[in-house]
Amino acid sequence: MSDAAEQVEEQSTEEPSAGEQSAGEKSGQGHSDEGRSAEERLRERRRNAARGARRVLWRGGLAGSIRERLAALVEAAPEVYDVDEAADIYGNGVVTALEERVASLLGKEAAAFFPTGTMAQQVALRCWAARTGNPTVALHALAHPEVHERQAFAQVSGLRPVRLTGEPRLPTAEEVRDFEEPYGTLMLELPLRDAGFVLPTWEELTETVQAARERDAVVHFDGARLWETTVHFDRPLDEIADLADSVYVSFYKSLDGFAGAALAGPRALVDEARTWRHRYGGTAFQQFPTALSALVGLERELPRLPQYVRHARVVAVALREGFADAGVAWARVHPEEPHTHQFQVWLPYDPEVLTEAAVRQAEETGTYLFTGYWDRGGPGLGFVEVTVGSAGLEWTAADVKAAVADFAGRLR
Repeated sequence: MSDAAEQVEEQSTEEPSAGEQSAGEKSGQGHSDEGRSAEERLRERRRNAARGARRVLWRGGLAGSIRERLAALVEAAPEVYDVDEAADIYGNGVVTALEERVASLLGKEAAAFFPTGTMAQQVALRCWAARTGNPTVALHALAHPEVHERQAFAQVSGLRPVRLTGEPRLPTAEEVRDFEEPYGTLMLELPLRDAGFVLPTWEELTETVQAARERDAVVHFDGARLWETTVHFDRPLDEIADLADSVYVSFYKSLDGFAGAALAGPRALVDEARTWRHRYGGTAFQQFPTALSALVGLERELPRLPQYVRHARVVAVALREGFADAGVAWARVHPEEPHTHQFQVWLPYDPEVLTEAAVRQAEETGTYLFTGYWDRGGPGLGFVEVTVGSAGLEWTAADVKAAVADFAGRLR
């Protein structure tokens, strides 16, 4: 999967996929008088469709204007922090409060706020490399640093990634235990987004972690979306995080924050990470809007994620049955029972056809069933990532099937 296939939360900054470009060309969206390209015009159509749609499965922050986002923060912030306090300076005040909250939720000694997860994980893993004396990081071929970060580990941090497997699942204990060369850190992405937001079983995860310990390796969780794994594992967050030596979490992917991430782990590691954060240019003068939005997400969205996960399973069944009822020759929801509130839908059409059908449905009916990027999975095959959030809770199975029938009709 290319950078263009980044999760729907990242649609506003990622480059469009080849499918999007072709869809714009197919629908006659050529260069405008202002010189805009086909993909730019399609991007605007998608953005306007998302903002104007009455019904979506997930809305997040992309559909709102700057005014709306700021107004929502002003309304919610007093619930989570004393807004009459002075603004933060270089990480104190509200930023410190956020760090303490995250450390408590994850059961770790300390946590440090970072502007991005890319920076947080590079810092964490270079700190572990110094401690273990081994810069080699064992990870999955589909892990975020391998697919979406332009070889940042090697180019910026001097780390050496090695791939345990490319299969669409987490590495097994055997693969971790039997890998042919030493490594200092095992990095596990939970869930593994580019494989379909998949998770191992709890037993598989504990065995994999134990296998890394047997190799004298430390374990780091890429937990960008760790918040929503509690339903699948049937464990609280702190028990899940306790398996790892360090954990990174994101504040915008599931919690609807403006941006930002945190690295949690032993206090000595986090203290060193703060030093490297400064060296990487990540210690900003003031960060209170982002920190406040993260606290709001922890207060409002985190408790609702289990509900989103459970309803995603209802939506997944309805999608599968809806495409069967509509006579689509082949359709797949992956995983069949979603492990989180996000999953993939695969259909036997080119991405440009699927994108155009999705946008037209939104423009003409006000229902935007598939708001994500359709990417190419092979000749004549497209797939999209689906997220079920608070807006999706309003959809019954019958609503989903009706939307699928309308969408499928636009493919003929």
